[in-house]
Amino acid sequence: MFKKKRRPRPNQPQMIQIDDKLISSEVVEELFACDISRCKGACCVEGDLGAPLEDEELAILEEIYPKVKPFLRKAGIRAIEQQGTWVRDFTQSHSTPLVEGRECAYVTFSPEGVALCGIEQAWQAGKIDFQKPISCHLYPIRTSKHRDFEALNYDRWDICSPACKLGRTEGIRVYEFVKGALIRRYGEAFYEELDGVVKAWLADRQQASSGSESDDQE
Repeated sequence: MFKKKRRPRPNQPQMIQIDDKLISSEVVEELFACDISRCKGACCVEGDLGAPLEDEELAILEEIYPKVKPFLRKAGIRAIEQQGTWVRDFTQSHSTPLVEGRECAYVTFSPEGVALCGIEQAWQAGKIDFQKPISCHLYPIRTSKHRDFEALNYDRWDICSPACKLGRTEGIRVYEFVKGALIRRYGEAFYEELDGVVKAWLADRQQASSGSESDDQE
């Protein structure tokens, strides 16, 4: 079934370009704030693939695995030692291995059943300097590299509906939610420029809206 496209709001940017990065309007327009108590970290469990990995992250995972291993579940350790610290998946890309085709092998679970990242737990404990794969840190933004540019898009997934609801309640936009990850990936100057573009757009939209209301009253 095809979804009917929404009409853009007045003055809404369809795409923002910063250097060689193209950022979808949904990244700055949509509201999102992870509500892990509701979703239970389902993005680490659902799906057919593990977390996408950058080429430079492959060697990092191999290097840090001995320090991450104590934080992992037996099932995760078994999956990693059978498949490796990373795999080439059916899309011919690199990703984290899965436990019997289900959750990421690096996943642990809290007593409440919330999926957590064993890599990030090792990082929080000061055992390693690598927080977690950048694709996990950036989510719900997904990136794709092309010959002349890199695209940043908002990845819609029904399991994230609690995050959409909380984002609307808190007034947090997708790019704001992943501020730390964007700075980690592209630098603080990139984030500040993006934030400035969004705030200018919002100010223009507010001005256009106020002008329209004034015209209606005359």
